[in-house]
Amino acid sequence: MIRIIDSKDAGRLLKRRAARFGEAEAIVRPILDAVRERGDRALMEYARQFDGLTRKSVRVPERELAAAPLSAEFRAAVETAAANIRRYAELQMPREWTKPVAGARLGQLVRPLDTVAAYIPSGRYPLPSTILMTVVPAQVAGVPNICIASPKPVAEVFGTAAMLGVTNVFQMGGAQAIAAFAYGTRTVPRADRIVGPGNIYVAAAKKLLAGEVGIDFVAGPTEILIISADGDPRHLAADMLAQAEHDVDASAVLLTTSKRLAAAVVREVERQLATLSTAAVARASIARNSAIVIVRSLDEAVELSNRFAPEHLSLPDRSLLPGIRHAGSVFVGPYSPEAAGDYASGPNHVLPTSGAARVRGGLSVTDFVKVISVQELTERSLRALAPAITTLARAEGLEAHARSVEVRSR
Repeated sequence: MIRIIDSKDAGRLLKRRAARFGEAEAIVRPILDAVRERGDRALMEYARQFDGLTRKSVRVPERELAAAPLSAEFRAAVETAAANIRRYAELQMPREWTKPVAGARLGQLVRPLDTVAAYIPSGRYPLPSTILMTVVPAQVAGVPNICIASPKPVAEVFGTAAMLGVTNVFQMGGAQAIAAFAYGTRTVPRADRIVGPGNIYVAAAKKLLAGEVGIDFVAGPTEILIISADGDPRHLAADMLAQAEHDVDASAVLLTTSKRLAAAVVREVERQLATLSTAAVARASIARNSAIVIVRSLDEAVELSNRFAPEHLSLPDRSLLPGIRHAGSVFVGPYSPEAAGDYASGPNHVLPTSGAARVRGGLSVTDFVKVISVQELTERSLRALAPAITTLARAEGLEAHARSVEVRSR
């Protein structure tokens, strides 16, 4: 049963359990080294051992992608979600510009990365939705080479890739997939950035290779924090269970000023668990990592939320938005369940966990482009800047920097 605790005791709850990356890193290091040194040979060995690969290559033939059986209902859902995700990504896309500023012309170029790779989990819960969340923003950004790795041959995963026109699909998973994209092999292209969620071994591999290849972030267990004073217990319980069913390490936290609401949510969680097909996982998550916290005010709830920096944050209405400083994605009002963002409303579901929302937001189109500054000075504008440039250069001991300006004014 989910716990009810007082806010003064919430400190321990807010301290997430540290991921056991040390243990995971020790396991994946030899795999990364093997793929770096032996390329496809090592990759095939691991794919057969861990992913059950039976074909002669990790690359999935285009005809197999196109032949993936999809229902009309699934195809319609993909089309709806893709359109909304595309529209949102287009709104996020940075623009090129150039403007005259103090006699100079300043601006920026926006250029896509050359090659990106998306890791798509296909274990307990295959995630074709993650293809939408990673591929569509990359397409909007103009990335010419988009690759997908997924360890199991799942029709919805392969079929979604085909619907989006992605042909570089590889049946490989775990640390070996991350290594293949980081180093490149004869079969697998080297990526500029690897994105997408995965288990602790995928996360550990991304962490170790972050200096070798760009990554989105090192993901931990998924989480939701809900603030509500007088919400519908059915909605709140459903939202908590929707997060809890992901994994036994997932967490769902409700902050409320109402003891009556807290008790009602406890009863509703138990009632919904009784008929939930994923109850075995959800119940463990609810018991181990989740809680209802009684707060003194909604202001205290916002303060606790900012300390937690949740991956998903649910608010009762817009009035609390000005106080929110740290969150991966925010869901406002009774008709904005987290599941809407997971699938079809438009914003991305690849989000920072474990407090990483303190330093960045979720995956977006900006993760797939470079913003390149441009400057064009006239002789007059350089002369005007020369005293500041040369003074700062000599203060740093960089004489040639100063002279490179002065030589142009003689």
